[in-house]
Amino acid sequence: MQHQYGTIVATLSRYYNAYPSVADLMEPARRRIPFFAWEYLDSGTGAERLPAHNLQRLQEVEMVPQFMGGASNINLETRLMGETYAMPIAIGPIGMTGMIWPGGEHILARTAARQNIPYCLSTVACEAPESVGPLCEGKGWFQLYVPADQKICADMMQRAWDSGFRTLMVTADVPVPSTRERQRKAGLKMPLEVDYKTLLRVAARPTWALATLRYGKPRLRMLEKYAESGDLKEVSSFLGRQLSEVLNLDYMKFIREQWKGKLVVKGILHEEDAKSLVKIGVDGIVISNHGGRQFDGAPAAIDVLPAISKAVNKKCAVLYDSGIRTGLDVLRALALGADFVLLGRAFIYGIAALGEEGGDHVAGLLKEDMANNLKQLGVQGLDELPGCLSQKPNSNYPG
Repeated sequence: MQHQYGTIVATLSRYYNAYPSVADLMEPARRRIPFFAWEYLDSGTGAERLPAHNLQRLQEVEMVPQFMGGASNINLETRLMGETYAMPIAIGPIGMTGMIWPGGEHILARTAARQNIPYCLSTVACEAPESVGPLCEGKGWFQLYVPADQKICADMMQRAWDSGFRTLMVTADVPVPSTRERQRKAGLKMPLEVDYKTLLRVAARPTWALATLRYGKPRLRMLEKYAESGDLKEVSSFLGRQLSEVLNLDYMKFIREQWKGKLVVKGILHEEDAKSLVKIGVDGIVISNHGGRQFDGAPAAIDVLPAISKAVNKKCAVLYDSGIRTGLDVLRALALGADFVLLGRAFIYGIAALGEEGGDHVAGLLKEDMANNLKQLGVQGLDELPGCLSQKPNSNYPG
């Protein structure tokens, strides 16, 4: 790993001028992956109001610099749920990462190990926890979509634990699949229909096509064990049968009893949900609207963060997700009450554009931007960020 990391560091230096921000990676990523893969990654649902709203509301969070404090001694190391990470960010879960960029789950696991940040593997990833966990070198989290069958749930958790994952992240905000009209128009189905249009789109992306030949067609390897066969059509049918409207507080209590490690629940937008989860002993919650991919009428996640953070009153960790693209965005979320921040799409843009080095480049950009903006603010550490807010954003959410 050390030899490989040295090679990657040497390679990364040439990317900083060509791709100085996460936004600069989006177009190269779009040009390297097939149309259906881009639409899966980039789309929201409904009228797609919410993804843009997340970004806009983040940009409206202002902080006021102070210049008379002298030089800043910047340290981004962050303690979260008993672990110390190099900076307050995690690579968030993205389903079907290996369809977007072949081998993407393995790339991001290696990135997490090199950067000393968490990587959260999705239940509906293309790779199973058994192959991803060891690559994380102790930095792996596992994201769980809960199945109706609790025996299957218990087996999934045991597999994650045996693979080295010590933090379980239960996603709460997908009671049913959302409509995602753009994905339908793009012809995205599981399994992919190998028709003339799809073949043309794949042929137009030769680098992706060759990488897919090496890794094989996208599969849902975690779930193949539980379907009647490993055929992707049958696995998709299993998803439809098992992963719909099954999560409630009683089920969460079962998970809390079964899981030996840290337990986090993702997709919280209401204070009462947060308080209920604290009562049953979760270690963390993630304030998130699923990046605008589930319910287009939800509030911007940043608008509900302060009230929920106040409501849990440090009784569990508060993580933030949805719309983060820069290091300054990370600082904004921390200023408003988050302890840690997840980024999903940003890291996928990186690996889709640059392959193995893409995740490290994104991590480097975020680290540099956080450090620079902390110095611009004139603060000594992350804990001083709440005092920098010019005013707290007005929440449109009644809570």
